[in-house]
Amino acid sequence: MDTLTIIGIASIIIFGLLIGGAIAFFRSKGTRAASTKPRPGIDYAPGVGDDDSEPRDMARKTVETILMPEILGDPTATTKELTPTRVEVEVPEPALGRLHKLRARLARSNSVFSKSLLGLLTSGSLDQQAWDDIEAILLSADLGVAATTELIAALKVRIAQANNTSEFFMRDAVRQELVTLLGPDLDRSLNTDAVDRPAIVLVVGVNGTGKTTTVGKLSRLLISQDKSVLMGAADTFRAAAAEQLHTWGDRVGAAVVRGPEGGDPASVAFEACVVARDANVDVVVIDTAGRLHTKTGLMDELGKVKRVIEKLSPVDEVLLVLDATTGQNGLVQARVFSEAVNVTGIVLTKLDGTAKGGIVVSVQRELGVPVKLVGLGEGPDDLAPFEVEAFVTALLN
Repeated sequence: MDTLTIIGIASIIIFGLLIGGAIAFFRSKGTRAASTKPRPGIDYAPGVGDDDSEPRDMARKTVETILMPEILGDPTATTKELTPTRVEVEVPEPALGRLHKLRARLARSNSVFSKSLLGLLTSGSLDQQAWDDIEAILLSADLGVAATTELIAALKVRIAQANNTSEFFMRDAVRQELVTLLGPDLDRSLNTDAVDRPAIVLVVGVNGTGKTTTVGKLSRLLISQDKSVLMGAADTFRAAAAEQLHTWGDRVGAAVVRGPEGGDPASVAFEACVVARDANVDVVVIDTAGRLHTKTGLMDELGKVKRVIEKLSPVDEVLLVLDATTGQNGLVQARVFSEAVNVTGIVLTKLDGTAKGGIVVSVQRELGVPVKLVGLGEGPDDLAPFEVEAFVTALLN
């Protein structure tokens, strides 16, 4: 084999090795690049539970504050300057006596007490079958087994002692016993009079109970009591929730702090409390995302929201919004939420559309905390402080 042939073969071998090495190099580089872990805050926005420990390449706007420019520019401005000027602000109805005004609506929807119950009690024949029917009526009104047993026992004693079954006597007897069951001595006032800081009200509940609407109506109720209010839109998983609160804020003169859709609700809640403190606002009302009580992860997240707020200030009220039409299922919800965030008061919504007014007694006994507010309609002023005497009178009207 001559010299030229040997050189040609060697050249081909060397060229092949160079090509093979280049292919292997690029394949190796592509594999390493594909296995690189994405960086939180740079390659993606961290979600709930992610550790956002690495620095971000650029500043991100996490919270949007909807306040009047004069308040942001002058932290010493008085809280009375919080009223938006871009729309005409409505004047809410006074809180005092709202339930009395709404008695007719409540009475129409709860005829189970005024007709069925009183009809049997005044029928003149209170045999065992009649008492069994009375028990069924009370249970169907969601009064609960224990409360029903107590009420029937008390009525039997009253009837035996007075030997009277007239309608006037029976109506008064039922009224007095229902008032006793509802706990007339319970403190139903809202703890919104914090000293030297904003009072903080956290509103929680499952989906579909009317929670965001309740936050708006509650803010309106507080403003009717001459308090300045800021709403925190910590329901970041439903874009319409923040817009809904913004609309309420425009109508009644309340500020709103909101965050990006899908953002961290605890961050929004904390920022709302900071803004309220700096602007000398009287009350902060925090709306949270509706969540099923059976979802452990979401209940833990709710507990986190409360803990984060408490790094800045105590939470004065935790209001659980319950749909009165859900009946005994609402009691299960109430128990789980109370374990997660220590509920201090109940808001019963949709009470005007149900004949189950006994749920008020059941939920108070279940949690050991009072019903503080009731929703009796769709109007902006149809959220009323709960008054035992007015409520019972309406039931028996």
